[in-house]
Amino acid sequence: MMYEIGLSTTNYINEERFKEYQEAGIKYIEISVRSEDYDNLSFESLKSWSEKYGVKIWSFHLPFCPFEKIDISRPELKDESINYLCHFIDEGAKIGIDKFVIHASGEPISDDERKLRIECAKNSLYELCEYAKERNAVIAVEDLPRSCLGRDSNDMLELLSAHKDLKSCLDTNHLLNENLVDYIKKIGDKIITTHISDYDKINERHWLPGEGIIDWQEVLKALEEINYKGIWLYEISFECPGTIIRERKLNCFDFVRNANEIFENKQITIFSKPKPNLGYWG
Repeated sequence: MMYEIGLSTTNYINEERFKEYQEAGIKYIEISVRSEDYDNLSFESLKSWSEKYGVKIWSFHLPFCPFEKIDISRPELKDESINYLCHFIDEGAKIGIDKFVIHASGEPISDDERKLRIECAKNSLYELCEYAKERNAVIAVEDLPRSCLGRDSNDMLELLSAHKDLKSCLDTNHLLNENLVDYIKKIGDKIITTHISDYDKINERHWLPGEGIIDWQEVLKALEEINYKGIWLYEISFECPGTIIRERKLNCFDFVRNANEIFENKQITIFSKPKPNLGYWG
């Protein structure tokens, strides 16, 4: 099975990034920037660059931090968070973006407050889904790690039950307590987009596939089984994270090669080594 290749902007976006994607043959992009940069995004520039370089804006990752200001699962922040996120849905939809990836919560969330936070998140997701629907767009709820909402299939299915039109974004390196393939099969055709990266299942790592423990052939089989129709979109920074040692920074061609090696079931090219004594956070 082969998919079109996409790449998240992961932290910054400019015209040069669109050009780099075009040169490498990457046809799709997800807009995702640092929290402090969202308010300075020029949607008209994004549209212009997309058209100039033939790189389609596949999705838009809605802002999710700082947690003390943006969290749709906290009653005291719910309304303000929804209003803020609706601004980006509105502006994105105006230039043709039709998929908006969202985090259902920040963290930490204690077991005692979990039920309340899930109900609040569901109410928020309903409102956001209705708002997006009026603009011919959909909300894709992302699975999240640790104590966040959406940490397993039970959480995700409960969140998605808030509205029949809610969809999901599969982040392959966020599941810490459930088998990835089992999760994919349980969420099924609600998955409309991906955040592809690898990890050690100790914590999220956002490594290049092949650097961690995920069996990518099993992932491909599971996606085929659920009749996944989206793209293979990486959410990995070009910069080397503090949890692994690489010989150099990644570039767009590395992602294209990595995807094709997975699709063709070839040995994955690796130019990194594990960081010794890696802890929970690195």
